[in-house]
Amino acid sequence: MYIDGAWRPAAGTDSIEVVNPADEQVIATVPAGTALDVDTAVRAARAALPGWAAVPPAERGTYLAALRDGLAARRDEIAETVVAELGSPVGFAQAVHAGLPIAVADSYAELAKTYAFEERIGNSTVFHEPVGVVGAITPWNYPLHQIVAKVAPALAAGCTVVVKPAENTPLVAQLFAEVVAGAELPAGVFNLVTGLGPVAGQALAEHPGVDLVSFTGSTAVGRRIGASAGAAVKRVALELGGKSANIVLPGADLTRAVKVGVANVMANAGQTCSAWTRLLVHADQYEEAVELAAAAAAKYAPGDPRDAETRLGPVVSAAQRDRVRGYIDRGIAEGARLVAGGPTAPEGLERGYYLRPTVFADVTPEMTIAQEEIFGPVLSILRYADVDEAVRIANDSAYGLAGAVWAADEAEAVAVARRLETGQVDINGGRFNPLAPFGGYKNSGVGRELGVHGLTEYLQTKSLQL
Repeated sequence: MYIDGAWRPAAGTDSIEVVNPADEQVIATVPAGTALDVDTAVRAARAALPGWAAVPPAERGTYLAALRDGLAARRDEIAETVVAELGSPVGFAQAVHAGLPIAVADSYAELAKTYAFEERIGNSTVFHEPVGVVGAITPWNYPLHQIVAKVAPALAAGCTVVVKPAENTPLVAQLFAEVVAGAELPAGVFNLVTGLGPVAGQALAEHPGVDLVSFTGSTAVGRRIGASAGAAVKRVALELGGKSANIVLPGADLTRAVKVGVANVMANAGQTCSAWTRLLVHADQYEEAVELAAAAAAKYAPGDPRDAETRLGPVVSAAQRDRVRGYIDRGIAEGARLVAGGPTAPEGLERGYYLRPTVFADVTPEMTIAQEEIFGPVLSILRYADVDEAVRIANDSAYGLAGAVWAADEAEAVAVARRLETGQVDINGGRFNPLAPFGGYKNSGVGRELGVHGLTEYLQTKSLQL
């Protein structure tokens, strides 16, 4: 465990095996942290809080810049680690798993220097102060990005942090702790406890010394954390599941919309909460879209994630593979038309947690595969008769995290996007913006990450009337 500025042995003797999903081999073990380890880490964070909160924001930005530089210096090692423990194809790991955290750390290094932590409103001076100790519980699908997306704004705000990473992907979290040590942050400002969710995660979420819990993961766990935090009158930031719609309007570039849409679903083996897993196409173009999607999916042949040519690696675990296969079976049973892929193992890849890129046509809104988050390389294609029906189908979801709209006219796409009950919408393939707020409506969560909106999650407000 990395606690109070040093590597320390765990309180217990249990350990967690880290398995390479490409070959099912154990590649490492990490300590299975206990409530005692969490308590030690939280106490260290509490002790460090007054000193860190008193550091001028610009100086905190300098520390964050050192974190950014440390991540950049170890970019290749980060990518290799994520390939090994998550199964991400190496090209995607380099560009996204390693590249995005560097960009996010850089953005908060600048925000710490430029954000108005103090402002004048009439006869009042308003101060934006750190909320306190942050308990950050992070997922396995984007293991380093989600750590940095929580830790960087928390540190910029003047908070101290305890991170509990996902048990499937703890190695890149330990690598991040090494970067923290190299950046010479004061002891106790950042702490890392590896362990299981029901043990270490729950202990962190419920610890009375934690002022805010930032969690990314399933909606079911998010509900439990929210209920616990509510009982303790504790703040939460929850980034949960998604079932995002990709609407292609008549007149849009159908070929490009489908190609980009399929790529979006297949990225990270479909293990992306914001993936556009529902493709909505007008009835007049429906069969053409189905053919295009099936052809596009065929280009994502599963393979060894260490190979630079591989675009689709394995999913993270046997449990996740079996879960996705169950959804594919459910889709077939409920009458959806399978046009690509299926539940069987890809040929020649019987070992490893591989899935075939799967596309369903003739999906209706009430089907399970149109309503529930699958978290695998599975696309559902739905038809609509007019724009109003497309919007109704898109909003017919318990989730509201992301989405996309394609149109010949940008203003038309924006008008439709404004009607969607979701936190982020890409227009005609607009690029991901790490400065824009990311988060959801409805069961997709509470709060926002990234940019200035991500920073304000970790601040509380005090006003002085003069």
